[in-house]
Amino acid sequence: MEKTGELPKDDETTEESSLSTLDQHNWDGLPLCLYQGFWCPAILLRPQLSLRKNIKPHDIILASLPKTGTTWLKALLFTIVNRDRFPIDQSPLLTTNPHELVLHLESYVDADLVNPGPGNLPQPEVFSTHLPLHVLPSSMIDSTSKIIYTSRNPLDQFISQREFSLKNRWQPDVEPVPIDQAFDMFCKGVHPFGPF
Repeated sequence: MEKTGELPKDDETTEESSLSTLDQHNWDGLPLCLYQGFWCPAILLRPQLSLRKNIKPHDIILASLPKTGTTWLKALLFTIVNRDRFPIDQSPLLTTNPHELVLHLESYVDADLVNPGPGNLPQPEVFSTHLPLHVLPSSMIDSTSKIIYTSRNPLDQFISQREFSLKNRWQPDVEPVPIDQAFDMFCKGVHPFGPF
């Protein structure tokens, strides 16, 4: 880790120009940048900076670090919220991945996505995010919407994240760092959306 590349907290004039100077990588080759005290995957920084969605009082946000049970909790939350909408034998979960039914909040600002977008989903709207609470827009934090946080034993999360990353290499031509070095980085908080 040679340079930090930390961005100012709310200076929108320097955010865009600072993005090109960020040059960190996770232990699996994923480009990361330090932003407001957490390691953000570089591909999600622009959407995160653009995130200004107004959350409605009845919306639900599922917050978690990667590999902490997000998928099963999305399925559970979708089922609970839509229990009166779909008979169990017609649940969209029978044919659709939970990640397609409960979308990441950051994905709504990506112009390339064809998601229905906020306001076009059944009420309450359910979103997920891996972003830490302190970087979410104040419209979310100050609202009466529900935020559900899930966590997992950090050692289990590290092993799961490492296995997932090795199977889905960000840069296949880059050799991943040894597990002891990866674990040291993880313990220091240098991992996607880290530290804990």
